[in-house]
This record gives sequence, C-alpha cells and structure tokens, in this order.
Amino acid sequence: MSRIFITGSSQGIGAECARQLLALGHEVVVHARDDARAAAALDANPSVAAVLTGDLASIEQTTALAAAANEQGPYDVIIHNAGLGGDAPERVTTADGLERIYQVNVVAPYLLTALMPVAKRMIYLTSGLEADGHWNPYDLQGSTREWNGMQAYSDSKLHLSMLAFEIAALNPDCAVNVVDPGWIRTRMGGSEAWDPVELGAETQVWLADSDEPEATATGRYLKRREELEPNPAVRDAEARDALVYELIKATGVVLP
Repeated sequence: MSRIFITGSSQGIGAECARQLLALGHEVVVHARDDARAAAALDANPSVAAVLTGDLASIEQTTALAAAANEQGPYDVIIHNAGLGGDAPERVTTADGLERIYQVNVVAPYLLTALMPVAKRMIYLTSGLEADGHWNPYDLQGSTREWNGMQAYSDSKLHLSMLAFEIAALNPDCAVNVVDPGWIRTRMGGSEAWDPVELGAETQVWLADSDEPEATATGRYLKRREELEPNPAVRDAEARDALVYELIKATGVVLP
C-alpha cells in the first residue's frame, strides 16, 4: 500500500485516478481548488485520506497547500494532475503578476515540487500539444505575442514536461515521468473527445501502483504505457536550466 497525493483531483482525470488507486488499496490525499470542489471530491471518493484545498493561481495558496500536504505525508507517489486548458479568450494576469495558464500549469507544480520532499514516484501530466509548444526563455508567458489560448496551453505543457525531465535528472533514484493522457471526455476535454476518463487515468495508475520494471523506470514521456519522443526542448539541459532560473525568479523558491 502506498500513500499518494494527487493535485486537481475533484473531477475528471484526477478524480478517476483517485478512484482507481483507492480500489487498489492505496491511501490517497486529494486536492481541490476551493471548498465547493473539495465537497465534490469527497462525494466522488468518500474513502480518501484527506481533501486539501488551494488555488494554484495563487503563490500564497500554493505555498500553503504544500505545507498542508506535507502534514499529511510523506508520500510514495505524487501525481501533478491539475491544470488549465487553453480556452481562455484573452490573456489573464493573476494577483502575482503572472499569466494564469502559465502559473497554474507550470509555476504551481514547480512550487509544490520545490516545497515538498520528492516522492519515489513522481508523475506530471502533460498533453500531446506539448509538441506544438514554443521554447522562448525571454517570453515564457506570451506577453509579447498576440494572445492565443491554445498556444499558451501548448507552451505550458512543454514547460511542464521540461520541468519533469529536470526533476528526473536531479533525482536519479526516483521514478519521474511525464504522461500524455490523450484526448479525454472530461469538462476540459469536452464531449467530442474520443477516449473515456478511465483510459485517461490508466497510465498514471500503472506508474503509481505497478512494480513492473517498465513502470519503475524514469525520465520518460509516456502515452498508454508506451514511451514517445517529446518536444526537443524537453531533452535540452541548457533550456531546462533556463526554465528553472525563470521559475526561481518568479517564485523566490529554489529547488532543494
């Protein structure tokens, strides 16, 4: 039995991951943006060990979430599932002065990773659209370009994949992997998506639960348990260093 923390797990893929892992006998701590979503998370999975709240669009709340999660730990597995889609019609800046998609999809998982002990198994959810992401260390938040929500989303998933591969490089004794869940029928994916939510959670559950050698390897970009080649920037160590440098500047927090 493992103790597992899943961000963004009040609905969709995160809630399904929690359901499957609970059914396998694991202890699961889930996360929701606010109290209303926390109630929904508990309704979806009443046997969870705890429900934690925190808006990942806030550095202050994300920092508090890390502290609350640490109180419920330690964890054998952490799944960074939370994220925003690319349907924003205009660029939104948070109270921290950061573009909102970038903050939720990249800055928040960076902060949680930096402020919590690295688990033996770390799983970061990306998207196949990371292949369309642009690596530009001088404009990570799209402030100098005409706004395009889907491009901002693609960029953020590229940056998250880069972060995950950097965490893998820094922690060779841990299994750190990136997962593309596919186009899943959830609130984010929409009703036209072709895959059910159960399939969107399957690879993460396998990585969290299985002791097969393929499940405990590290530093991979996976879809349906198969290793794929990520955007070239993901394997660029200098680019990853530059990304981490910008995340330190944005948060004031250094990776341990």
